[in-house]
Amino acid sequence: MSVEQFEQLSLVVLITGLIGWMGFIVWDLAKRSNAGKLGTAALFFALGLGVAGFVIKTVMIEVLNV
Repeated sequence: MSVEQFEQLSLVVLITGLIGWMGFIVWDLAKRSNAGKLGTAALFFALGLGVAGFVIKTVMIEVLNV
């Protein structure tokens, strides 16, 4: 395994772990603040936009590098 392959694999695994950890933090925040269903949905929607931006950026880089 080359250094570049290791770095790419590490990036995917660690970013996935970070997104999961952020999801847990948002869920815990919503639970502790009694945000309700709408508040929890709003918090996860905002987190989802950040995740979607990261995924879109990654896909666009791959498409443009062809």
